Amino acid sequence: MSVISGTMSSIWANSGFAGLFSDPRQLIMILAACVLLYLGIVKKFEPLLLVGIAFGMLLTNLPGSGLYHPDLWDQFLDKGSEFYHSYGHIMKEGGFLDILYIGVKAGLYPSLIFMGVGAMTDFGPLIANPKSLLLGAAAQLGIYCAFLLAIVLGFTGPQAASIGIIGGADGPTAILLTSKLAPELLGAIAIAAYSYMALIPMIQPPLMRLLTTEKERATKMDQLRTVSKKEKIIFPICVAIFVILLLPDTAPLIGCLMLGNLFKECGVTERLSDTAQNALMNIVTIFLGMSVGATTVADRFLTWSTIKIVVLGLIAFSFSTVGGLILGKIMYKVTGGKVNPLIGSAGVSAVPMAARVSQVEGQKANPSNFLLMHAMGPNVAGVIGSAVAAGFLLTIFRGVVGA
Repeated sequence: MSVISGTMSSIWANSGFAGLFSDPRQLIMILAACVLLYLGIVKKFEPLLLVGIAFGMLLTNLPGSGLYHPDLWDQFLDKGSEFYHSYGHIMKEGGFLDILYIGVKAGLYPSLIFMGVGAMTDFGPLIANPKSLLLGAAAQLGIYCAFLLAIVLGFTGPQAASIGIIGGADGPTAILLTSKLAPELLGAIAIAAYSYMALIPMIQPPLMRLLTTEKERATKMDQLRTVSKKEKIIFPICVAIFVILLLPDTAPLIGCLMLGNLFKECGVTERLSDTAQNALMNIVTIFLGMSVGATTVADRFLTWSTIKIVVLGLIAFSFSTVGGLILGKIMYKVTGGKVNPLIGSAGVSAVPMAARVSQVEGQKANPSNFLLMHAMGPNVAGVIGSAVAAGFLLTIFRGVVGA
């Protein structure tokens, strides 16, 4: 009996159950993971990424799993450590999620996601109405407002930049910038970014109705011109050359975004376009979600900083919506009522959800209103705009973190 008792005691001592109640924060995170799984599966809040993030959160907070080791990444980021920026050390000593996280830290997953986004995106509305670029730029206002507020609240410059990028409503961009500038905040920023993207239909309409009149919302816009195949092929090439020369740090995101779009439009790479849109996109999404979820370790995630990030993220997203709407109203006045200001709210990067919200609100004011294609111009401009903003912030703060 003593042997059996000793064996059972040993099994219990080595199990995760023994440590489950040692730190109540782990239980809180496990519960939070289950709530996020509910939101992703039942409520369908960005399920393709939120389910993976939530399950990664669950795995990393189960005691004894050994899947993710924050201390290894502390050594990776410590300039005084012999393992500074040593992926070899991570490969040798790390767990399963540590190895997957290398793709986040190296900027691989977000860039490949952008390739898939490019392959699924039609830049025709933007080409047909280049003024949409201005609306996409105006809708990045929240990035800089949240950045300044984060500085006031005591965050460092790199941390504030990472928090501000939530205002771009672009998950991959937020993940890439944060992994470079403030990896300790990655879990909180990623969850905030994707949560607010999922809540666009709830967050934007009240702001749209508050800042526009019934007459403005009912404005019908002229049909866009037809964009030629040649224009659609030349566009991603020219954008890649110009933007990357202007801000070299945008090369991973802009380069992959435009390559994906070129696959779609050139007419000779259908198989590559299909792979980028489907198989590659799905595989990378799985790895990205689990990797980001792995960073939400209880003792690092449950802090006042996380609460501040969630609040600042909402402020960033709201101000970005407001920025697009204000410029839309200005265009409405300048053009003599030919531009519906609702399309300005679509200047955030959430494609195509933000454009659909503009369409819905426009039809509520005027059932014969069809704003979707007009709103897609600012919407895809927002994708480019958020990547440019991220490249700008990375250029400024790269030296601060020694990236």
